[in-house]
Amino acid sequence: MDVFKAIKTRRSVRDFTEKQVPDSAVEEILDAGRWAPSGLNNQPWKFSVVRDSAIKDRLASCTIDARIIKKAQVVIAVFLDSGRIYERTKDVQSVGACIQNMLLAIHNLKLGGVWLGEILNKRKQAESILNAPAGCELMALLAIGFPKSSKQSSTRRKLEELILN
Repeated sequence: MDVFKAIKTRRSVRDFTEKQVPDSAVEEILDAGRWAPSGLNNQPWKFSVVRDSAIKDRLASCTIDARIIKKAQVVIAVFLDSGRIYERTKDVQSVGACIQNMLLAIHNLKLGGVWLGEILNKRKQAESILNAPAGCELMALLAIGFPKSSKQSSTRRKLEELILN
């Protein structure tokens, strides 16, 4: 898929079918994430892939996004690995780039996904559920599955509204 088309047509998908996401697709999504840019190429991210419904249910109890997590066939937790940090702000931005790469890969694979951040209000509880190693700070969850509908739409502010000079 053309990169500009992918950027402009990707949408957040919050409702999924029950069709299983193949392991090969999950591997491609993770691989796209690892190719994100990072300062000094430190690659400060770690991933946890969750398919187990009991774990998803426990994660769901940590957020208002419970329904989305429970319906997703796969949830990928994205962590900042403090052992690889050289400058926190840049490294957090790199994790954001990693997540965006993953979202574009999800779209390219004709899957649906959404970046969930509200769970960070209960970060420690979620990290405990995920058995996150010391030094791994939860940055987001990606809920992934086959979209129930392909009718997502969105608008953007005019470019002139965003440019300061």
